[in-house]
Amino acid sequence: MSLAIAIITDLIAITVLAYVLYFRRHRRRDLLLSYIALNIGVLAVTIALSSVEVGIGLGIGLFGILSIIRLRSDQITQQEIAYYFVSLVLGLIAGLRPVPEWITPVLSGLIVLAMFVVDGRWTARRARRRTVTLDRAYLDEGELEQVLRDTFDTASVRFEVLELDLVRETTVVDVRYQAAKSTSLRPDHVQTSSLVSAPASPAPQSGLPARVPAPAPFATPPRPPLPARGTAPAPAPVDASARHHVSA
Repeated sequence: MSLAIAIITDLIAITVLAYVLYFRRHRRRDLLLSYIALNIGVLAVTIALSSVEVGIGLGIGLFGILSIIRLRSDQITQQEIAYYFVSLVLGLIAGLRPVPEWITPVLSGLIVLAMFVVDGRWTARRARRRTVTLDRAYLDEGELEQVLRDTFDTASVRFEVLELDLVRETTVVDVRYQAAKSTSLRPDHVQTSSLVSAPASPAPQSGLPARVPAPAPFATPPRPPLPARGTAPAPAPVDASARHHVSA
């Protein structure tokens, strides 16, 4: 009965930890699989070892194997390493099955609750960490601190110079600061544009698109009246300057 309680407790705890707390906040499916696989594997190994007589050297060797595993495929943060450690601890607690039986559910619940509180959005939600590359080599830390304060718009900043290149004139800094609270834009801060917009077309009725007016037809000039039959056409008017030129 104690084994069933331990297994059910561990499955519930790792589901809440890996899916509810981690995946729904950080959205990394690969680490979700890693946490669950690590927890189930540690649980199975611990239960198997508790049923046979083994020396302390074997247990130390197993933990040594876990400690030399290097995750070289992708970089993970310290926060994700903490989830790895908690997944490992949950499997160990359930696999060892301490007496009395209520210790396993209570410890697992306290660990998951602690992760829920510590990794919550309300815990240090304005704390930020950035790695900044500046296009100047800063030898004076006071000047560098003032530049970082102006850049991140904060009164207090902690930093550590990671790289100072005097040849390429760059400075790489690890910065930790507290972000300022977001302020809403008040109406007196809104600036109106000086451009005059074109008049809007009337809204379409009954959900149909507005009709575009057809262009006006091209107007042709009126033709002169034709002369009657049997009459000579009227001579074309001659300019006075042209008449004077001919007479001369």
